[in-house]
Amino acid sequence: MNTKPDLLPKGKSKLKNVIWLVLFIIAFTYSANLSGVNLSQLFSNGSQMTVILKKMAQPDWSYTEVVIEPLLETIRMAILGTTFGALVALPFSLLAARNIIKNKVVNGILRFILNIIRTIPDLMLAAVFVAIVGIGPVAGIITLSIFSFGMISKLFYEAIETIDDGPVEALTASGANKMQIIRYAIFPQVSSHFFSYLLYAFEINVRASTVLGYIGAGGIGIYLQRSLSQFRYDRTAIIVLVIFAVVLVIDTISNKLRERLL
Repeated sequence: MNTKPDLLPKGKSKLKNVIWLVLFIIAFTYSANLSGVNLSQLFSNGSQMTVILKKMAQPDWSYTEVVIEPLLETIRMAILGTTFGALVALPFSLLAARNIIKNKVVNGILRFILNIIRTIPDLMLAAVFVAIVGIGPVAGIITLSIFSFGMISKLFYEAIETIDDGPVEALTASGANKMQIIRYAIFPQVSSHFFSYLLYAFEINVRASTVLGYIGAGGIGIYLQRSLSQFRYDRTAIIVLVIFAVVLVIDTISNKLRERLL
């Protein structure tokens, strides 16, 4: 008697799932012990979290007027940092793209520099520039500029390397120089990507500038640090609500613009 072959895909073995679960638990427990994490403290101090949330549930609305100006400063920091970073990233990306500059040494050096810049944490950069230029928005703007430069450069030179080579070859055959090729064959194909990455960096910078302000790099982060150190959670709640509202609005507008660009 012939039996019909089982055409349904076979599910994963339950034994394998159990083994993976056991391995995960062992790795999780080993990592917690190695790093000295005591999870019981989280539950034993849970009542403190409840106290903080109760205080934050009663925001000091009169504090709203105080945080408006530092909030605007935070947004201005993000705008300036993103703009400066993007302006430097534009020529750098063109030089790093392999289909523009066909020199492996130049490409390698530029990409190595970009890799170094991207590996430096924002907070470390902010701490360094606070020590150099002092507490204030200048340190935050420089930090955001460097961060934007590293991120936009990488995304943009990767976009350049995916362009259609047809227009480039046509202009090259007609005797156009490098600048004319970039202007008429390359940039029209990737300009929407560049502005999309710029908006994306701006979104991230608005959130990052809040954290940078926490260590003295200007903006509303200074007020956040002050309210937490004074245990004024009612004021902390106002700052969190204001930041959330601004980030939500910027994300919505930025997403709409990027959808139209791409």
